[in-house]
Amino acid sequence: MGCDGGTIPKRHELVKGPKKVEQVDKNAELVARWKYCALSQVALTRPIVSCELGRLYNKDAVIEYLLDKSPEKCIVQTATHIKSLKDVKELNLTPNPAWKGDEVKGDKYEDLQLACFICPVVGLEMNGRHKFCYPRTCGCVFSDRALKEIKAEVCYKCGEPFEKDDVIFLNGSKEEMEILKRRMEERKLKAKLERKAKKSKTISKPAATEEIPGPSSTKSEETITSEQRAVSGSNHSVNGRSVSSGSGTPSTFGSSNGKRSRADHGQKSEAYKSIFTSHSSAKRSKDQEPNWITHTAYYF
Repeated sequence: MGCDGGTIPKRHELVKGPKKVEQVDKNAELVARWKYCALSQVALTRPIVSCELGRLYNKDAVIEYLLDKSPEKCIVQTATHIKSLKDVKELNLTPNPAWKGDEVKGDKYEDLQLACFICPVVGLEMNGRHKFCYPRTCGCVFSDRALKEIKAEVCYKCGEPFEKDDVIFLNGSKEEMEILKRRMEERKLKAKLERKAKKSKTISKPAATEEIPGPSSTKSEETITSEQRAVSGSNHSVNGRSVSSGSGTPSTFGSSNGKRSRADHGQKSEAYKSIFTSHSSAKRSKDQEPNWITHTAYYF
């Protein structure tokens, strides 16, 4: 084999096999998913929000991402489905009383299982080794063990009712992520159809109020006119004046404008007629007429 210098080759140097797949440190993966924001890669600090796929974000990072409209904006793959703050839910987390902070000195042991939040029902720490979930209606976070052991349709922390489809698992597996993605798409499609139905109802409302007069409406109008005629026929005249029997207000038969007809004037007495300038007693002869013109009708 030409082993110059007395070297003896080994089998792995002569036979090349398949490369070994690099294994990711599980502890480092859990810390990255449960203690850092999936958008900004900064440590999670309250207020913490979650999307419908179960990823954890800092609320400040989500707001900054949505407000950034510049063309140089870096589109993060884990936040492409977030279009507004309605797509995320602020989480109601229970703090861990044993948590003392992230600062670990070199002379102290770092406990990787210790987390800053726990389950309010069972007391499990939210470190990634146990499944955690929250109802989309309220956002209270508790463990999957509590959901299985205490079967109820009401939140254990705030008492708000929820359904099975409203439960979202935090940082779930690929299968759980696909289920949550399908639910999210169905929910968005349903909300879109409901908005379209509301718009169509608001447009059709004014058109529905305009009713076409039918035979029933014409009959009602005929009955109204007949009643009006009956009421007007019940009016009677007193001393030459027309008075209605219902209200007592004077009305005239001659015209609708309230002017008296000549027939009414013929029934009046001479004393009543002499009040007006049109009476013969108010007329003056040529001898009584003055040389000047006046506008006063009663001047003699």
